[in-house]
Amino acid sequence: MSKRLIILIILFNCLSLSIGYAQFSPSLQNYTLAEYKAGNQNWDISRADNGKVYVANSSGLLEYDALLWKLYQLPNKTTVRSVLTVDDIVYTGSYEEFGYWQEDEFGLLKYHSLSNTILDKISPNEEIWGIVKFKDKIIFRSFLNTYIYDYNQVVQLKSDSIIISFSVIEDDLYVSTLSEGVFLLKENKLESFYFNDLLVDTKIISINKYDDKLLLMTSLKGSFFLKNGTLIPTNFQINEKIKQHQLNNFSILKNGEMVFGTIKDGVFLTDHSGNLKFHVSKENGLVNNTVLGQSLDSSDNLWLGLDNGISYIELNSANYFFNDVSGKLGAVYDIITFKDVIYIGTNTGLFRLDNNDKLEFVEGSQGQVWDLTIIENELFCGHNEGTFLVDGNTFTKISSFTGGWTIKKVPERTDTYIQGTYSGLVKFEKKEGTWTVKHFNKAMIPSRFLVFENPHTAWVAHETKGIYKIRFDDDYQTIQSVENYQQKGISSNYNIRVYNIKNNISYKTSEGWQKYEPIIDSIIPYELLNEKLGKHSYIISEEDTNLFALKNKEGFIDFKSFSNDDEQLVLSDDFLKNRYIVGYENVSKVNDSVYALNLDNGFMMINSTTPSNHILQKPKIEIISVGGLPINLSKIKNDEVRFNFNENITIELSSAKSTNHFFEYKISNTDNLWYKIDGNKVEFSSLKDGNYTISFRAGGNSGNVSPSLDLHLNILPPWYRDTFGFLLYLFIAILIVVLFYILQNKKIAKEQRLIKIKYQKEQQKLLREKTLENEKQIVQLKNESLQREIKLKSKQLANNAMALVKKNETLQDIKKELVVNKDGFNSPYSFKKLLKKLDNSIVLKDEWEVFENNFSQVHDEFFERLKAQHPKLTPKDLKICAYIKMNLSSKEIAPLMNISARGVETHRYRLKKKLNLENDISVTDYLLNFK
Repeated sequence: MSKRLIILIILFNCLSLSIGYAQFSPSLQNYTLAEYKAGNQNWDISRADNGKVYVANSSGLLEYDALLWKLYQLPNKTTVRSVLTVDDIVYTGSYEEFGYWQEDEFGLLKYHSLSNTILDKISPNEEIWGIVKFKDKIIFRSFLNTYIYDYNQVVQLKSDSIIISFSVIEDDLYVSTLSEGVFLLKENKLESFYFNDLLVDTKIISINKYDDKLLLMTSLKGSFFLKNGTLIPTNFQINEKIKQHQLNNFSILKNGEMVFGTIKDGVFLTDHSGNLKFHVSKENGLVNNTVLGQSLDSSDNLWLGLDNGISYIELNSANYFFNDVSGKLGAVYDIITFKDVIYIGTNTGLFRLDNNDKLEFVEGSQGQVWDLTIIENELFCGHNEGTFLVDGNTFTKISSFTGGWTIKKVPERTDTYIQGTYSGLVKFEKKEGTWTVKHFNKAMIPSRFLVFENPHTAWVAHETKGIYKIRFDDDYQTIQSVENYQQKGISSNYNIRVYNIKNNISYKTSEGWQKYEPIIDSIIPYELLNEKLGKHSYIISEEDTNLFALKNKEGFIDFKSFSNDDEQLVLSDDFLKNRYIVGYENVSKVNDSVYALNLDNGFMMINSTTPSNHILQKPKIEIISVGGLPINLSKIKNDEVRFNFNENITIELSSAKSTNHFFEYKISNTDNLWYKIDGNKVEFSSLKDGNYTISFRAGGNSGNVSPSLDLHLNILPPWYRDTFGFLLYLFIAILIVVLFYILQNKKIAKEQRLIKIKYQKEQQKLLREKTLENEKQIVQLKNESLQREIKLKSKQLANNAMALVKKNETLQDIKKELVVNKDGFNSPYSFKKLLKKLDNSIVLKDEWEVFENNFSQVHDEFFERLKAQHPKLTPKDLKICAYIKMNLSSKEIAPLMNISARGVETHRYRLKKKLNLENDISVTDYLLNFK
């Protein structure tokens, strides 16, 4: 095995290297100002045991729970210069201020000032630049003073020289000064430990134990060993680098490797002997080159506070990146190691890594490189312009058929290969050491995916037209048939991938996995792969190996094996976001355990033997708010929260030791579906009263989940369904019954009163009716009496009239006899006197007046009404009308009028005219009915 390949294998098995890899770097995650939304400068950083990261930021204290950033400001709104987490307490130092932060009973982080207890001792403009835990004390340092906090009080120690750093080694605290050397803290006093003129005006960054001696790291003078009072410069290879770029902080990993944070050029990682392993700077991914603070967590992963941003580096991972921030590399499509050289096929051409791991462009290869394959110990390059042979820096074209996507060996044939290109299938065959090329004109199908079913049958997938089955002749000179399987069960004809998995022709479609069933010559669902690989995962590596790579729709890459069901390596998208070549992801095998994943502007080297570290932590409830107000978490018993109906409850979660996670919840007594939470906060506002169990868990995009956390909710019923409500209902019911009883009694009394009144009214009515009836009978009797009286008077009037008529007749007869016997009178005078008396007796005005009076009593107002209606009637007319009213005949009227009967008839005729009567109406009828 060549020297370079050995170096690669050693590199990815995390062994010490003596050669620097300037372009290789561990997995790196940057957090920019836009993400954490605070000041740009991050002076110090510390990760707590619970997994939360705390950053001393120029705007305050930053907290990161692996999902969200929060900013907490000091009361005086000043810059936080230093931070240290001890158990659940966060200590910070600032401008003329230091103290600690601790969660209160509501889960809210609150600040408690310690400097307020010694305000008279704080020096003007003093800033706290460092904090360490020493035994059972917390030690704060500024450039001028040391402050010792023993959890009861703060003690100040003054220094005659500027204090540069604190270092705790076992039971000793070393205090490094600028000009007075190194001191030890003993019983709240500083005792001189070591002084050397070489260290005068020297910033000692840290003092660490190194084997059986002390290791002193300085800012600009390099590193020194101190043993038995002797100061000796180290022979670390990194010394010149840290002098040049100004060391600012230093840490040692558990395995002895060392981390150097510099002011000018990022971070350097060396082995125990000081030999460079990695250099992480802005050139290969770090967001800023000035490292203001650094911290190793319990897993030896590195957190960096930068002059502009925050970074996280996975130092304990065996997976590494090759990054090209220059932009020359472009999008990587394939990677291969050939003759100890790494070749990288990109959209801009073919590159190789020189001996110093610097990119070197292969001249003549400009353009899209699709595929790199070693065939017969030669490197084939499938290119946009054709197919080329690569050897070192030479780039020789052997095929002009453009777009060499993939090339596969024909089963059971030697030196024969079929390539899928833009214009269909191309045969490569080696004869007498020379490659011959032949294009099959019958299958003009763009063929990015190509697999063999048997020596004479191949399958190709078209981007939009589905699957084709190709049959070759025995000598591979022609294609016998091309059969389209669009209508033979394929669920979709778009973006299909075809694979040969365990001798099964398998297809990945948008609906899941399918396979070819030769017995029925059709395509059917492949439930085994749907279950084993997932319906929405597709293979991005060679499928004919035991361990293959899958990419799912969430962005995770899994390494799985059909022979081993145990969990394999899972790559999250923490460090891969926005770097995939979507649709063209490719994992190339470097050796049995090392793979290369193509990315934009680089690639990732993956050690498949590295166990997956994406273990998700059980969520923790940070804050519970009911009705917008946080509740006291310490008073929650048996994980149960009680609150009133119609109140909203908001729950904030954290899982600080998880990575690339999200939260889910389910309500166990309503359904068993898990619902994804957007962020770390979930609100419930429409739950009915009753008891609920809410389960929370952290989930990853690869499908892994954490243990669940249960929270019991007891939603009290609304007042109208609570005891108060029932008592109120009972009171109302009793009140209604009482009111009903009172109202019913009132109603009965009222009804009785009304009945009595009604009875009285009916009695009065009956009495009135009886009275009226009696009065009516009296009136009727009076009327009858009057009628009888009228009839009597009328009869009397008639009798008087008849008597008058008889008298007048008699007198007229006497007059006639006298006239006949005129001559019998001796004296004419006596005769005439006698006749005159007779005439006066016949018509007497007094008799008429008596008659008229009697007539008016019988026929009330007859004359008045008659004269009113007929004003032209004469007194004589009225007399005859009265006689007619009395129903007297003309003969009876004539004597009364002292005229003849004929004269009466004549007068009646004239009277009819005056009355304006119709011909058919007689005067008698009219007057008899006249009222």
